[in-house]
Amino acid sequence: MVANPDPAEHAHHHPILAVEAGSAGEATEPSRYRIEGMHCTGCAADLQRALLQLPQVREATVSFTTGLAVIQGDALPVLILDAISRQGFDGEHLPPGIDLAETRSRMELAQSRTVRMWRRRAIIGLGIWVPLEAMHWTLGAEGGPWVPWVMLFGAAIVLAFAGGGFYASAWTAARRGGTNMDTLIAIGATTAFLWSLIVFVAQRVLTHPEAWASLPLYFAESAALLGIISLGHFLEAKASNHAGSAVRELLELQPDVAEKIDSDGVAREVPSRDLEVGDRLQVRPGGRIPVDAFIIEGRSELDESLVTGEPIPVDRSPGDAVVAGTLNGTGRLLLEAIVDGRNTTVVRIAELVQQAQSSQAPIQRLADRISSIFVPTVLSIAVLTLLGWGLLMGDWSTGVVSTVTVLIISCPCALGLATPMAVMVGAGEASRRGILVKDAASLEASGRLSRVIFDKTGTLTLGRPRVVAIEIVDDAFDEMSVLRAVAAAEAGSEHPIARAIMGAAEQRGIIPPRATEFAAIPGEGVTATVEGRTVRVGRDRDASCRIEIDGELVAKLMIDDEPRPDAAIAIARLRAMGLEVGMLTGDRRASAERIAKMIGIQPEEITSEATPESKLNVIADAGPNTAMVGDGINDAAALARADLGIAMAGGTGTAIEAANVVVPADRVEAVPDAIHLARRTLTTIRQNLFLAFVYNSVAIPAAAFGLLGTSGPLIAAAAMACSDISVIGNAVRLKNSLSRERRRRDSGTRV
Repeated sequence: MVANPDPAEHAHHHPILAVEAGSAGEATEPSRYRIEGMHCTGCAADLQRALLQLPQVREATVSFTTGLAVIQGDALPVLILDAISRQGFDGEHLPPGIDLAETRSRMELAQSRTVRMWRRRAIIGLGIWVPLEAMHWTLGAEGGPWVPWVMLFGAAIVLAFAGGGFYASAWTAARRGGTNMDTLIAIGATTAFLWSLIVFVAQRVLTHPEAWASLPLYFAESAALLGIISLGHFLEAKASNHAGSAVRELLELQPDVAEKIDSDGVAREVPSRDLEVGDRLQVRPGGRIPVDAFIIEGRSELDESLVTGEPIPVDRSPGDAVVAGTLNGTGRLLLEAIVDGRNTTVVRIAELVQQAQSSQAPIQRLADRISSIFVPTVLSIAVLTLLGWGLLMGDWSTGVVSTVTVLIISCPCALGLATPMAVMVGAGEASRRGILVKDAASLEASGRLSRVIFDKTGTLTLGRPRVVAIEIVDDAFDEMSVLRAVAAAEAGSEHPIARAIMGAAEQRGIIPPRATEFAAIPGEGVTATVEGRTVRVGRDRDASCRIEIDGELVAKLMIDDEPRPDAAIAIARLRAMGLEVGMLTGDRRASAERIAKMIGIQPEEITSEATPESKLNVIADAGPNTAMVGDGINDAAALARADLGIAMAGGTGTAIEAANVVVPADRVEAVPDAIHLARRTLTTIRQNLFLAFVYNSVAIPAAAFGLLGTSGPLIAAAAMACSDISVIGNAVRLKNSLSRERRRRDSGTRV
């Protein structure tokens, strides 16, 4: 058994718990709302614009892919819910924190409901259209008078059952005096059906129907339009479900139940969300840690890849902090909780990932601006197409077909999907590697970087000073006698230099004698009486400290840190990626150059003896697209000023809160990992936007000038679905590629 440590102290010592500690008590958290009833990204964009019009709302982000609205401002939930309802959607205000079981079930229920809805519509639409199309091509005009009737009733069934959602969404937008992407689909399908109905009736009612006899019917095409678009939305919903799996996987890491030890020493199962600070619990071999805690009794190896991104288990023993969601090895552990079950590390990480996936990257604003004027512009083009063919060319039939084709082919769903699908993949994959990206803007900024500037101590180095050299000045002393006297004098100090000296003495097997008359002079050093002699450890211009005994200089000590094992690899990878690298430190020049030489940083890339203010100035003068990597309070201002602040997770809460990205405490190589992920994500976003822009810019003129012929509506529906699928497929390709990279890396680590 060990004495119970202070839980707050453990919270600051643990990599991710520092996020909790640093953010505790902060005031205005964004409010979150679950949105149901959105059919596509256009619905999300319309709702976001409506929420931003509320005077009490400062910022609002609505994500179709996560089904969440995140709102900053002073608006009461009742006002937000009323605005959501007016847009035709169902909303629910989510309380702070995440109830694991409830959140998982809600996410799975909402996503599965959306997938089932689009699957049903696609089956109805395609299931009726395929026989109708086969009938049209095989029987044609020779099939008898009953064929057009079958076409009519089949298309009517599709419009009623597969088109109901499109019509409801378009009608909701029309009641507000606006339009959305469903407006284009509803008008296109209705126009094709009504024109065909007019031709159908004219052929049977008019006395001289010769002028109408040769006109084709587009009943099958109207059914195909709704069926194919529903299929595209079904694939979109499935892809969104898979892309958002990172949050569900994180929530599944924390077990739903825990074995709590009662006051009488009996273990009983309770929901992990009901655990409170100070509760004692046991974790059996092979079980997962249910709550952030410290070990009271037991020893085991824990898989902490959730936090560190490293698959190699680490030893944990009494007094060590452990994290919810990590996997226990072969030992039984007795723990004491240091947070409650609703505010664990795994919940905090899940919230950050969900926040990142729901946020919008700046590049998305271009797509949003285009989408906001796109539908009215397309409707204008459609009207001009109809009037141009009908009034100028005298061909109303071709005019109707071309108009329907314009309405269908210009639906900008792919434009709305281009950014959020890639962001969800990038943020989710980062979380699986132990990297937390706080929002989509940070992900985009990571992908645009030109240079990375590192703090030295605790970032590029381990933050554990050690004695690297002892320079003897007085021949009457040797290293052992100097260390013996100095260790005795420093035994009462908590200064990092004192810890380094005590460590050096311990390595050499020196047992220091007892010192008396100890005195510490801030900024100067310490003095003490050791075996009747006055020992002083003080500052020195040329070394870390000078040792004086009875007023005479006897030695100088060089104390320095050691680089992290992967620091040199990280620097080399960043250079290979074409990035400039620099180092900022408050240490002396000689110390900075020694570390820099070991990890591959050049002397001209070093800024030494830097204060927090001068660090801020260096970052401000570095130029655009600069990242700062740090871990301490003295780095916080520079982290906040940089285009991208990257904090080591083992650092202070202040540094972590000031940063945009948090990487594992023990892996500086996660910095190039994060930049690589961001670059791949940004490349995918650009590819998706290119596909969407090129598709619409080429397809709309072709449709307006009738270049797609009488089968234009059918070709348009298929092309629009292919446009969506190409964007979705590109995001899925990114997800699979990044997953393979991670598995190869983990496999290599194990070897």
